[in-house]
Amino acid sequence: MTRRTLLNRLALLINGTAAVLVGAPLIGFIFSPAFDKAKNKWISLGKLEAFTVGQTKLAEYMNPFLVPWDGEVAKVPCWVRRIDEKTFQVFAINCAHLGCPVKWFAESKLFMCPCHGGVYYEDGSRASGPPPRGLYEYEYRIKNGNLEVRGGRLPTIQESV
Repeated sequence: MTRRTLLNRLALLINGTAAVLVGAPLIGFIFSPAFDKAKNKWISLGKLEAFTVGQTKLAEYMNPFLVPWDGEVAKVPCWVRRIDEKTFQVFAINCAHLGCPVKWFAESKLFMCPCHGGVYYEDGSRASGPPPRGLYEYEYRIKNGNLEVRGGRLPTIQESV
């Protein structure tokens, strides 16, 4: 084997290794949505008795898809509105404009966003301000006397269509 052949093969080996090291994460990034295991799960918000008919209450659940660095942000808040004995509305706390947390004002029966003045009616529909639509709603169910939401990822407009 000549020196030129040895150096040529060594260069091919080094370049091939570099290509694999750079290409593997890129391929993983491109194909990861096809293998996404982070689907939403049913998560309990508490007993039905904890939610009074005709009132809106802040509830919280732990994100089921934790990573070690989540810390306090793993606690996901949501607004629960109990309409009657078996009917609820569960809203994501985030404004549909830029995601700031909305606050419920029981006196005026409005959700208000402190960032840019977005206002929502008690049913989550847009009242005024820059938000393009109403609040995002979670899918919910009642099971064994508990109110459960389908959570993990925040609901988005793509999921509500």
